[in-house]
Amino acid sequence: MARPDALPLSLPPRGLSREVAAQYIGVSVGKFDEMVGDGRMPQPKRIDARKLWDRDALDRAFWALPEDGEGVGGEANPWDNAA
Repeated sequence: MARPDALPLSLPPRGLSREVAAQYIGVSVGKFDEMVGDGRMPQPKRIDARKLWDRDALDRAFWALPEDGEGVGGEANPWDNAA
């Protein structure tokens, strides 16, 4: 039986735990920690002792990641096409 305070499926939670945030962007928790540490993913929000990642901030950070074949800053790496 669903809890009476459970969100409907049409309303996803805004704050995600570390584990769920990692799953949300499709990486392991260890890789997520690395990406937070190097700035590719955002820092968490803090609610008392709990850390939560903002779903919208994760979306923005994910969209900012380079496409496959792009170098740092969105430029293609000319060495990728060298024969």
